Formats: sequence, structure tokens, C-alpha cells
Amino acid sequence: MPKAIITRTVWVLSLVSLCTDMASEMLYPLMPLFLKSIGFSFILIGILEGLAEATAGLSKGYFGNLSDIKGKRVPFVRLGYTLSAFSKPMMAVFTFPLWIFMARTLDRLGKGIRTGARDAILSNEATPETKGGVFGFHRAWDTVGAVLGPCLGLVYLHFYPGEYRLLFILAVLPGALAVLLTLALSESEEKKRQTAPGSFISFLNYWKEATPEYRKLVIGLLLFTLINSSDVFLLLKVKGAGLSDTAVIGVYIFYNFVYALFAYPAGLLADKLGLKKTLVFGIFLFAAVYGGMSVESNFWWYGLLFLIYGIYAACTESIAKAWITNSCQERDVGTAVGTFAALQSFCALIASSSAGLIWYYWGAGYLFSGAAILALSLCIYFARIKR
Repeated sequence: MPKAIITRTVWVLSLVSLCTDMASEMLYPLMPLFLKSIGFSFILIGILEGLAEATAGLSKGYFGNLSDIKGKRVPFVRLGYTLSAFSKPMMAVFTFPLWIFMARTLDRLGKGIRTGARDAILSNEATPETKGGVFGFHRAWDTVGAVLGPCLGLVYLHFYPGEYRLLFILAVLPGALAVLLTLALSESEEKKRQTAPGSFISFLNYWKEATPEYRKLVIGLLLFTLINSSDVFLLLKVKGAGLSDTAVIGVYIFYNFVYALFAYPAGLLADKLGLKKTLVFGIFLFAAVYGGMSVESNFWWYGLLFLIYGIYAACTESIAKAWITNSCQERDVGTAVGTFAALQSFCALIASSSAGLIWYYWGAGYLFSGAAILALSLCIYFARIKR
């Protein structure tokens, strides 16, 4: 089995993602605190995040399809990272709700513009036999940013408690570095998707022409998304065990560290053993973690579960993208990835909303044990998909 060759382009995109994620994760844990400090109610915060995710979801599909039609990738990548980088300090300049909504939506729009095109470039830099390693390598560096970001945020708050606005301005520095790094990308000749640009949801038409393998895979991944609620619920469970706020953030950083450490080895393993086997193993680990979360225990037990959870993440997200790009034609990669990402965003919104209701009415035990059982059934579903 050929070993993944990490090209210059893969390195550049990996470092770009590292810097961007560092900027985002510096702010993510503090976003609710900042919004509350400028007068946002819980209802407004919920509407803001819902609108932002809906924007990101739809734009992933539309711009992924558009990059296929144009046969261009790099302009979408540069524009997407630029919007995300410079939307963050906008939130610190004015505190009017409409301005905050615009800045937050601009950030998520940037993510939507770049996602399909970026993943298409990564796919083009690999062979079908080495995509696990290439996508895993990119995910590893992306997640390193998710480790460094919260650490920098904690250090900043230690010296400047409550000074949220300055942190939002400082977050532009790694974001700007990411934009500069995109200038090192060069466009390669690719086949164009022979369709005309349509409406904002015209990417959904791809479902009819997609391969049976793609449709079966995406259906399974969307069903998994519906039971995979926000990681906030895992952190709330740990918080309920008596951990301090600092310890909870520490657990989150530990999870991302494990994720970053195992992402590339998991990708190489997938290239050797098969994408399907690795994905099934990852979902099995998810079931084990959620089953473990359904019981009350101590700090060390939850620490072990987050260790396994990091390995699960390494065996699923980048592996799923690699499998998606292998189940479609080269000219359709942006559309295929964007369509899945768009549908996944809405399923994630439903998953977290449903999880909150289940926790409220029946308790955390039912939420986690139910998700574990359904995940095990999905292991059987994915195992039966023919490659």
C-alpha cells in the first residue's frame, strides 16, 4: 500500500488551518461570556449561533458546487479564510446586535466558501490509496490549532480577566498569517463540472447523479450526525461530576491534543486496512464513550473516556472525507463534499436541540446510552456498504 506523500500544497493548507483554528479556538470558549457582557440574552445568543450555522451549512454546498463549475479552487480558499480572519475583530469594534450578527455570519460564511474547494485540493494531492493519510495529516495540524487556541485564551484571561475585546482584536494575528500563507497556493488544471450555476440550494440536485456508494455513505453519516450532539453535553456531564471550570477547559484541551496526536496515524492506518474498517472502528469507540458517559463516576474515568473520544475523532472525521472523495468523480469533489457538509450542518443543529430536550426531560443517562446503542447499529450499516 503506497504511503501518503505530503506535498508542499498539503503542508500549506495544514498550516493555514492551524492558524485559523488557533484564532477561532482562542475565542470559542469565551464567546458566550463576551456576548453576555455586552447585553446579549440567552435567546439572542441561540438565534445568533443558529443563524451562523445555517449560513455556513448552505454556503458549503453552494460554493463547493460553484468551485467545481468554475474549475477553480484557490480563489475560494483565499476568500473564505480572509472573511473568517477579519470578521473576528469586527465583533470588538461595535456592540450593536445587528453588527454582531453580521460579523458572526461573515465568519461562518467564510468557512462555507472555503470548505469544499479546500477539500477538493487535498483530494487532488492524493491518490485513492493515500487519501486517509493526506486528510489525516491536514486534520492533525488543524486540531493542533484547537489545542493552542484555548491555551492562549486561558493565559490571556489569567493576566487580563474580563478584557474580552482586546482578545478579539489579537485573534486577527493568526488569522492574518493564515491569509498570507494562502498566497503560496497555486491553481492546478482540473476538469470542470458541466452545469450552469443555479440557485443557492441547486447543489442538492447532485444527489440524483451521485453514485450509489456516495448516497449510502452520506445517509449513514447523516444518521450518525443526528445522534452525535455537541461536545458541550460531554463537558456538562464532566462539570456535573464536580470539576472546576478550569478543569473542564483542561479536559477539552486534552481531548484535542489526543485528536491531533492520532489523526495522521489513523489516516495511515486507514490507507493500509481500509477506510471503511477504520470508520467503523471509530464509531464503535464513540459508542463506548457514550456508554461510559451514561454512568456516574470520577475524574479519572472521564479522563479515560476523553482519551478514547480523541481517538474516535481521529478515526472518523478525516476518514469520512477521504471516503466521500473516493466515492465520487474527480470533477465533482467540491460538490460532493459541500453537499454532505451542508446537510450535516442542519442535522447537527437538530441533534443538539434534541439532545437538550432529552437531557431536560429524561436525564443524561438516557441521552448517552441511547446514542451508544444507535451508534452500534450504525457500525453494522457502514460495514455492509460495498466499496
